[in-house]
This record gives sequence, C-alpha cells and structure tokens, in this order.
Amino acid sequence: KNFRRQVLNFPSGKGLLGGSHSIALEDTPAGEAFRSRKTVCWHEADLQHFHSDTVRQLIAEGVKSGCCVPLMLPDRVLGTLNLGSTRPSAFSTADADLLTQVAGQVAIALDNAFAYREITELTEKLEKENVYLRDEIRIETNFEEIVGESPGLKHVLQQLGIVAPTDSTVLILGETGTGKELIARALHQLSTRKDQAFVKINCAAIPTGLLESELFGHEKGAFTGAISQKVGRFELAHRGTIFLDEIGEVPLELQSKLLRVLQEQEFERLGGTRTIRVDVRLVAATNRDLMQMVEAGEFRSDLYYRLNVFPITIPPLRDRQEDIPMLVRYFAQRYATRMKKSIETIPAKTMERLAGYPWPGNIRELENLIERAVILSQGSELAVPLLDLKANLQRSTQPITTLEGAERDHILRALQDTKWVIGGASGTAARLGMKRTTLISKMKKLGISRPT
Repeated sequence: KNFRRQVLNFPSGKGLLGGSHSIALEDTPAGEAFRSRKTVCWHEADLQHFHSDTVRQLIAEGVKSGCCVPLMLPDRVLGTLNLGSTRPSAFSTADADLLTQVAGQVAIALDNAFAYREITELTEKLEKENVYLRDEIRIETNFEEIVGESPGLKHVLQQLGIVAPTDSTVLILGETGTGKELIARALHQLSTRKDQAFVKINCAAIPTGLLESELFGHEKGAFTGAISQKVGRFELAHRGTIFLDEIGEVPLELQSKLLRVLQEQEFERLGGTRTIRVDVRLVAATNRDLMQMVEAGEFRSDLYYRLNVFPITIPPLRDRQEDIPMLVRYFAQRYATRMKKSIETIPAKTMERLAGYPWPGNIRELENLIERAVILSQGSELAVPLLDLKANLQRSTQPITTLEGAERDHILRALQDTKWVIGGASGTAARLGMKRTTLISKMKKLGISRPT
C-alpha cells in the first residue's frame, strides 16, 4: 500500500527524467505492462502510439528501445521494472525472459520490505500507545459509577442516551468537581466506538508550549529535545473518542489547528509535512463561560460553535441534594472495601448535615471527605469529620469575596491613574498587562463603570 502504483521512477536518468522525478504511468509502455500484467518490449517506432508527456521526454532524451516488466505478486501488481537504452533493439527475447525472472524476485523483495516497514511502524505505535493505555487501564470506565436519582441528573442521562450513538461533538459544561470526565466516559461506553480507545487530555495541566505536541504529535528534530517521533493524542484516538478537558485553556494560537481537526479530521504533526487523517469523536468539557471568552476575544467564535453542537450541563451538587445520601453510601462502601473495613451505619444527624452543606467543591469534595471519614472510622459507624465542613465553607467563600474586591479596587485605581483611558500603549489595559477586551469583560463582571 506504500508503493505508488500510478508512477514510474527513473533512478539513474538524466535531464527531465532525473532521479527525483515521478512520472505518471498513463499512456506509457510501463502503464500497458502494468495493466496487461505482461512484459512489454518496445522500439522507438512503437512510441508513436503513445502521446503522453512521459513518452515525449523519452524521445527527447534519445531513448531508442526499452523493456517494461510488471512486478507481480499472486494477488496484485506492485508496479513495473523499466529499462531503457539509447541503442535500437537493445532487448532480445532472452533478455525479456531474464528480466521477468528478476522482476519476480524484486516484487517479493519489495513486498517483504513493505511488510517489514509496516510491522515496524505498528510496533512503534503500539509501544507508544501502551505507555498511555497502561495508565488508562487502571481507571474504571464503568458508567454505573454515575450515582443519583435527582431530576437534574436524570435529565443529563437522558441527553447522554440520545447523543451517545451519534458521532456528534459534545460539550460538557459544569463546575469543577461535578463529574464531567465520568459523563464523557459514559458517552464513549454507550457509543458505537466503545471497543476503541478513549483518550483523554487535560488542556490546563500541560504547559502551553507542549500542548500542540501532546495533541498532534511531533517529528524527530521538530524542536530542541524532540529526539524521536511522538504520536499525538488525536492519532491514539483514531476510530475512538478523544476527551479534551478544560477546553477553555487551549491557547488562541492553537485553536485554529483544533478547528481544522474538527472540520476536516486531518492535521500535520509538529515539524512534519505529511497530512494525517483520523476518524475521531470529540468530547470537550469546561467549567468556564466560553461565550464570555468569545466576547472577550479569548476564544474563537467558529471553534465555539463547532464545539457547541450538543451541550450537556451537569448541575452542581448543591442542586442535587437528594443524591447526596446515595453518594455518601456509595463512597463509604467503595473506600471501606479498599481499606478492608466494615462500615455498616451512617448516623442520621451526619447525613442531615451532609445533605444541607452547599458543597462548593461538588462531588470531588464529598468523595475526599468520605475517604477521610473511612480512614478515621474505627468501628462499624462512619465517623465523618463534620468540623471540616465549616472550615471548607469558610475557605471557599471568604477568599472569593476578598479577591474580587481586591481586583475591583486594583482596576479602579488603574483607571483613575489613566483618566479612564482603557486602550492604547499608556491605557489601563496595558498597565494591567491584559487585553483591552479582557479588561472590558472584567469591568462588566465587577460592575465597574465610568462615573458621569
């Protein structure tokens, strides 16, 4: 499959038929040999029956005779072996027979070489995939971990069931800790791609300069430190699903390449020129307001609309209070089993406190608390450190107000110093080290307006 069937190569030619040229087979003696699967020996007069540029070039270079032998395997023709001479009638019947035998050996050698190269490439790819998949295989992919019966969660699961069988892009929205990755895994498991790879990448966890290489791979020597070729996550996810968590953190300069993959399903590795085509289903997630980022010039509008084909919003845990008791029991049993403990009861008062807590960290915060409770429990009753809830709530609310207030005061002082000039080299945005659109967005969010 790596041999170009429709070309004819002259490795030792001269002039227009230099070693780097590939010539079309159509309307040539070589093309006739390829199609008929028979050896074609020809003389200069025979070339008058062909009208391609290739034949005109042969005549111009003084070729008087030639012999074209198909490179045949039992099931296909790989190409042709072509010899030319500036002497008339240079190839006898005996020469043709000998060349046919040589061509048979060349075909076998080429087939073996192609097979070896394919095996080598597959082995290298599998080795790279295994490095990734060994980590992934440890993670449970059973969507039965989605626990709850609240109307909000039922609506999410209903949407999941509708969109999963399609190949449409899904955008999962929700606060940090609401279980966006769990929903993405469930979507994959319910899809027709469930037997293929589920590849995830947290766009916020990878330095900006390395994200392109992680997503699309790189060629050897593409940059300092690129000592070998790297297969990117999109290649690993071929025929499967790729999950881009924290999609809002993708740098603006990389968003155009991501858009191309969504539209065309193709890309080039960093430092490479070969276009790679993939068949990938994209699922993205974010806890940010992408539309607000679009308005602030921080996110491409065309990429946003490509991502926002089928949005699924996961409600925060504070809006799923009826699910909290089920989640508490689920996590208590899960960690008790892991720690070889027996947790049989959870005090009603404890459950009441847990159900009434707003859970700013959502399910992740609840899971961490229950794990800690199982560690602390010495008997059959779950001992939840309820005092931690009050401390967590104070930490999650007070600093936010203080930080917002401090940011508001800081922006106001800068605006007053610049006489409320926002743009320009000496404007407020430049002084604060941010884009003009970002500053305007923050001013709206913090309720800052120029006094009349």
